[in-house]
Amino acid sequence: QLQLVESGGGLVQPGGSLRLSCAASGFTLNYYAIGWFRQAPGKEREGVSCISSTGGSTYYADSVKGRFTISRDNDKNMVYLQMNSLKPEDTAIYYCAADIIFLSCTIATDEYSTWGQGTQVTVSS
Repeated sequence: QLQLVESGGGLVQPGGSLRLSCAASGFTLNYYAIGWFRQAPGKEREGVSCISSTGGSTYYADSVKGRFTISRDNDKNMVYLQMNSLKPEDTAIYYCAADIIFLSCTIATDEYSTWGQGTQVTVSS
């Protein structure tokens, strides 16, 4: 069974950093593009960043560009989202998702079929 599990969320002060992890089980991530998404209370789920299967292509939403960095370690079956200079508006549940996308990636939610359960990120003083 394909499964993704996020971890690394928590409470952090504005300007702080967190690193989220996405672990895959039941399949190898080597052939999958991975997206990170977030959903704040009362808002729709939005795409944050994505990375292609080889790591050669990445994309960031304008709201996180220059602050977040996505990376992957296919040997460990892991994907990471390093989040720096966090702002209160980054507060949300963060999800990772996987699907086979040839040599590219997207932050469109309907392009991904396997999702994790999410991890809460709260940015507050």
